[in-house]
Amino acid sequence: MKTEAIETLVQEHAGEMGNLITVLENIQKQYGYLPEEALKTVSEETGKPLVDIYGVATFYKSFSLKPRGRHHVSVCLGTACHVRGAPVIAEEFQRQLGIKPGETTSDREFSLETVNCLGACALGPIVVVDGHYFSQVRKTKVSDILTRAQEGLDHVDVRTDKRLFPIKLSCPQCNRTLMDPSRLVDDLPGIRVTASFGEKHGWLCLSSLYGSYNISSEYPIPEDALSHFFCPHCHTELNGTSACPECGASMIPFIVQGGGVVQICSRRGCKGHFLDL
Repeated sequence: MKTEAIETLVQEHAGEMGNLITVLENIQKQYGYLPEEALKTVSEETGKPLVDIYGVATFYKSFSLKPRGRHHVSVCLGTACHVRGAPVIAEEFQRQLGIKPGETTSDREFSLETVNCLGACALGPIVVVDGHYFSQVRKTKVSDILTRAQEGLDHVDVRTDKRLFPIKLSCPQCNRTLMDPSRLVDDLPGIRVTASFGEKHGWLCLSSLYGSYNISSEYPIPEDALSHFFCPHCHTELNGTSACPECGASMIPFIVQGGGVVQICSRRGCKGHFLDL
């Protein structure tokens, strides 16, 4: 671990909202986890107590204090899943990966864990891989799940994926529509706002397909950059009151035409979002 690189990271993000989380994210992206020495360096450079930094590192599920694989597998062994054969599923993952729960494969490709409940008891046995739920898993499905994980579960085909559906959004302040038929994203009218990050300030169009992360923007937005969103009509900043459950950045609220609220994470690349109808 290069202490100088971490010191530079801290200096680059000094003064930013959520700067500690950004620094920890960059460290984990580089090393695959948060080394103890890295946390000590961050504490020394920021002047924050090590116990506070440890608290942030253990609060968010996206952080890990020990090396883990590129893909994370969780097998539920709760009562409902257990009686449907979950122990057999867990054993099959162990056999195919060659590791026990709590371990990571030697090539750092997979980490495996067992949990007591994943909140979807009626669909058990449940397995979650990289945030994607697999229901009613059978022993014969394990190999396919691992293969799909390596190919990339986050890939979404907007033409055929039935989990995606169009929504129309309005400004939560002036209630004027944000739909822009002149700027298409995923072949549908985009959700146009004004976005600023760093010294850039320009238009940004989000996909109106709920579940799609495709965007179009006047300026390329770097990964992990935090953006401020403004209504293009009343120019009010769209501030949320909640933090992203994935990374801790501010969530941006929009009104769903017809009733409801959708919130998306303000951090480029984060997939945190939720819909209340």
